Amino acid sequence: MKELIAVFIGSGLGGLSRFGLGKWINSLHNHHFPFGTFVVNFIACLILGFVIGLADHKQILSPTARLFLAVGFCGGFSTFSTFSSETLTLFQQGHNTSLILYTLGSILLCVIATFGGLLIAEKI
Repeated sequence: MKELIAVFIGSGLGGLSRFGLGKWINSLHNHHFPFGTFVVNFIACLILGFVIGLADHKQILSPTARLFLAVGFCGGFSTFSTFSSETLTLFQQGHNTSLILYTLGSILLCVIATFGGLLIAEKI
């Protein structure tokens, strides 16, 4: 039961954080490129890599804290469904350059961010 509550609270906090940060980032520009989701997903991957590094490699975090942060917070904070929807919208609107940059940039930068977070945690 403790694990379910940890994931529940973490995902709620992650979702609220994603909504607020994404909305704020999108308010800073007037472009069709989905910067809010792009930045949020990058940050989520960096945090996830860091959490995995602390929990699995350094064994600093308890299993419940790992669930709260990795499954709950990062799961609620990042969003593949929004990424997919925005990718489809870029395609439908004919923004081909943004489509390619968003898709490739999201995949490459998020994998690099996850690895970077893991490396940062290992250095601690």
